[in-house]
Amino acid sequence: MSPASPQRSEAIDLVAGTLLARANRLTRLLMRSGAHELSRTEAGVLSTLLDGPRRITELAATEALAQPTVTQLVDKLEGRRLVARRRAPDDGRVVLVEISDLGRERLEELRAVIRASMREALADLPDAELTELVHAAETLDGLIEKLQPGRDG
Repeated sequence: MSPASPQRSEAIDLVAGTLLARANRLTRLLMRSGAHELSRTEAGVLSTLLDGPRRITELAATEALAQPTVTQLVDKLEGRRLVARRRAPDDGRVVLVEISDLGRERLEELRAVIRASMREALADLPDAELTELVHAAETLDGLIEKLQPGRDG
């Protein structure tokens, strides 16, 4: 496909119009497989915190949630000892949220269940389709990097 070809434009429209909905549906289906201690939203916040401590406002922006919603969510996670709040070392007025060891453990437990469900679903795929999904996963990594805004320490 050339950069200006109608087929390329149609392919871009197809991916732009369906990828997010399909990814969300896959996530919902996987989260329904088995009993989980974590909701999708909680798992998303904990996953984000694996990259390092964040301010509530930054978590709200990253997770596309309202700040009061994230505050309530962090309160709930903190009550379950999955996250902790601490003061920023360079500015005592700033409160950071970080994942706890227990939070890491619970997130990994959830991810293990999801990986097992995915392995089961993928096991019967023909090699060609599995190879396509490998390429798609690699492509998604690049797309995520392209869409991810830079972090302000």
